[in-house]
Amino acid sequence: MKWVASIILAMLVAGGATGQTTPLRKLDSDYSANIWKAVGRIDLGGRAMCSGTLIAKDLVLTAAHCLYQPGTNTLWPTESIVFRAGFRNGRAAATRVVKAAAAHAQYRPNEPLTEHNVTYDVALLRLSEPVSTFEVAPFYLHDERVHPGPVSVVSYGRGRSNVQSRQKECQMLERFNDVLLFDCNVTFGSSGAPVFSHLNGRGRIVSVVSGMMQIAGEKRAVGMHLPTRVTELKKQMRLQVAPPKAVVRRLQVGKSRNSTGAKFVRP
Repeated sequence: MKWVASIILAMLVAGGATGQTTPLRKLDSDYSANIWKAVGRIDLGGRAMCSGTLIAKDLVLTAAHCLYQPGTNTLWPTESIVFRAGFRNGRAAATRVVKAAAAHAQYRPNEPLTEHNVTYDVALLRLSEPVSTFEVAPFYLHDERVHPGPVSVVSYGRGRSNVQSRQKECQMLERFNDVLLFDCNVTFGSSGAPVFSHLNGRGRIVSVVSGMMQIAGEKRAVGMHLPTRVTELKKQMRLQVAPPKAVVRRLQVGKSRNSTGAKFVRP
């Protein structure tokens, strides 16, 4: 994995971003969770989960690998995917079944966490019914240049699947081509979670969590630079033509095993 070696070398030379990284905490009150209701839990076939975010009243952003049944090239049946906006302690601000979904056509399911797969590990879900923007305001993409510095993450995960957790501040350490490296605290189930900037008021989505790896003994999260990928995905959904193995339309259920999404890699 040559790109991992490049990350380590660049960190040694540049030192990475420096700044405060705060602990992860549960959003377990109405006040603390209210602004983050657009971040929800995605339930897949009743056997797996990921995190996702409303970016329009009927459109959810997540990771491409979430749409594939673990360890296979088989997609989850669309009707088995449910998005629960702001899910907390058994209740959601809005619950919607998914009617269409697209993983980026360049994503390669069942392959390792390479630079290519992180770059294209993006998916969109079209909801069966729109969510009122008065009830749940969607988040927008950060479409400016991304620089190393403070970001935040809101996610679900193993051991905290019934409530959102937020890391108020962690660091975007480096960017290599379209791959971003973070020191944010993520785990299984955090795949697809939004990484936010806070430069201009309400947070904007900088990236989506693709997976985790160990670099020089430290756990790091990786994600992708988003705007171009999302534009490509929207076009892919509009074409109404199934690209190779990446759009959830006519599906067959394959064998599966319990998993919650995010990937570990040890170089």
